Amino acid sequence: MSDTQKTDAEVKRRRRELWIIAAVVPIIIFLTYIESHVSLISGDVPLPTNIFLLGLININIILLILLIFLVLRNTVKLYVERKKKSMGSKLMTKLITAFVALTIIPTFLIFFVVIGFINRSIDGWFGIQIEDSLQESLDMAQNYYQDIIEKVASGARVTAMAAAKDGAINRDPFREFVESKLSDNDFSTIEIFAPDGGRVYYTISPKVNKNMVPDVDAKHVKAALAGEGASFIETAGVGDIIRGISPIPAPDGREGVAGAVVVSYYVPQSLMEKMKHVSTAFEAYKQLKLLKNPVKVTYFTILLVITLLIVFFSIWIGRYIAKEITVPILELAEGTHAVASGNLDYRIDIESNDEIGLLVKSFNRMTSDLAAGKTKLEAANLDMRRTNSELDQRRRYIEIVLSNVPAGVVSIDKTGRIISINRVGAEILGTEESFALGKNYRDVLREEDRETLREMIREMMDEGFGAMERQMRITVRDKVMTVLVNLNALRDESGEYLGMVAVLDDLSHLLKTQRMSAWKEVARRIAHEIKNPLTPIKLSAQRLRKKYLDRFPDDTVFDECTATIIKQVDELKTLVNEFSTFARMPASNPSPNDLNEIVSETAALYRSGHRKMVFDTALDQRLPIIDLDRDQIKRVLINLIDNAVAAIEEGGVVSIETHYLEELHLARLEVVDTGSGITAEAKQRLFEPYFSTKKTGTGLGLAIVSNIIADHNGYIRVKDNLPSGTRFVIEFPVKAVSV
Repeated sequence: MSDTQKTDAEVKRRRRELWIIAAVVPIIIFLTYIESHVSLISGDVPLPTNIFLLGLININIILLILLIFLVLRNTVKLYVERKKKSMGSKLMTKLITAFVALTIIPTFLIFFVVIGFINRSIDGWFGIQIEDSLQESLDMAQNYYQDIIEKVASGARVTAMAAAKDGAINRDPFREFVESKLSDNDFSTIEIFAPDGGRVYYTISPKVNKNMVPDVDAKHVKAALAGEGASFIETAGVGDIIRGISPIPAPDGREGVAGAVVVSYYVPQSLMEKMKHVSTAFEAYKQLKLLKNPVKVTYFTILLVITLLIVFFSIWIGRYIAKEITVPILELAEGTHAVASGNLDYRIDIESNDEIGLLVKSFNRMTSDLAAGKTKLEAANLDMRRTNSELDQRRRYIEIVLSNVPAGVVSIDKTGRIISINRVGAEILGTEESFALGKNYRDVLREEDRETLREMIREMMDEGFGAMERQMRITVRDKVMTVLVNLNALRDESGEYLGMVAVLDDLSHLLKTQRMSAWKEVARRIAHEIKNPLTPIKLSAQRLRKKYLDRFPDDTVFDECTATIIKQVDELKTLVNEFSTFARMPASNPSPNDLNEIVSETAALYRSGHRKMVFDTALDQRLPIIDLDRDQIKRVLINLIDNAVAAIEEGGVVSIETHYLEELHLARLEVVDTGSGITAEAKQRLFEPYFSTKKTGTGLGLAIVSNIIADHNGYIRVKDNLPSGTRFVIEFPVKAVSV
């Protein structure tokens, strides 16, 4: 808007205000004149008071009309805005309705209560009882003075009659009479004057001071000496003096006056002021009574104006607050929708210092915090994921380490509850990890094993050692194992006992290896001692047959004996060769090989040679290339398959399976037959040298197999195949690409 347009609008606004003032002022003056004229005709109210009061009434009426107009105007405007469905009109209507409802109900209640109270109060002010009380008070004051005047006049006359007797003034009975009159009638002073005007007698009440009752004016005494009695009121500085004067008649009926008697009565100033106040109040009351109805109208108009003013301000405040709230709330609604949609950069540009402004600032700060928080949360989430991933990798790594540790690890808290246990520990204890976790070790171990472990714990605690080592034999699933138990106490930084960790080492394989080494040494010596005489014995038997067999053609004994010698020597040579092979097992030379290929080649050899048996292969194609000594692994397979063929009848099935345990980085080879199986006692010694379940077996085949698997850092075990037969399980480690 240009400056010229602003100036024109300002001029129009001022001109409109002047017209309103010019119209309102004459109306107020005219109404005041009419009402004051009517009031003056019907009452005696002073003109200035009348004009002021009626002018006030007219101003209130004008304000009342103006407020009614403003209230109706705002109501109509709100109705139109709601019909047009303007933005924020519903909220404005609710706020205005709430404000009006909260104000108009108590306001009208107060209005009617106050109007009733004012009417009762004004009626009470101008009630008959108050007017009668004031009138009676005024009459009492006036009658009080009149009674005193009559009293002092009567007292003066009686005293004058007593003093008229010849010589009475100087006699004691007269003086006693005067003193009794003074005290009985509560007079202040009694004075007697001679015909020449001189005072011949004076008495004063002890209740008053002489300064309170001044001497009587000489003119009043002269008038009394002239034969005129009188009673009057004199105003002194400390109160009113009511005097009664009476002439003393001449004695013996003679004409003339023998003197004068003056009786005075002192009225205190406080009593005088109270009587004057009663008189003034009664006069003011009569003036106010004329303004009773105008005052009621004035109060009624003022209260009505205040009521409408409250209603108007309720509507105006409701509109103002609605406008102040609507825009920010709509902005907040849009902002909330934007934030809900993911736009955390939304900001509201509204400057305000009130709570709405604080809400807007809080919203902007919230969006900023949300944006920053989102960034931090994403970063923290990323870090947490990374940390969790690392922790998970560490956990899995520790689990894998514990699961692949050749020793069993069991941690027990101070109450005896198993906190952790690895796979080897569970196998050694003959239980499952899931079953043992959280249970007391007494519920997991056998009674004799519990006693041994308890004795170790007691000894460790009594001696104060932090560790204890002891070898014990444990029977698990009918398998006797020699286990080295290491107990270590767990303590925190403060030295408080937390529990213990038990490390269980299965010494069965070590003892077996030691026995194997001993048997190898025995086999080497036996092979050395037997092999030397076998060759000459065989050569001698062959020479005897060659030289003398033709000479005894009919003698079968010679032929059978020499043939038996040669055959037994060959068998002994075979046995010696096996001893030699067992004693001098060549070192394995692992190289990258395909285990599936080795299995396929070996199985093919047996399929062609044993057509009445079934040789199945189930090969895991995920199996990677691993480091193996090809010839030795073939020898292992041949030995195991030979045992399987020997254990089953025609029509039996031999299955060879491979599996890749990726998480454990293991390659598993299984040879399964459907034969009669192996007893539990035989399983304990199956891989020991010179132990065989076959009549013609040397007991070295499976011992050699066990050595080959051990050279490959593998593990072999035997278990029953369901429903019948035996299952040999071999596990080879697979090098992990990354750890």
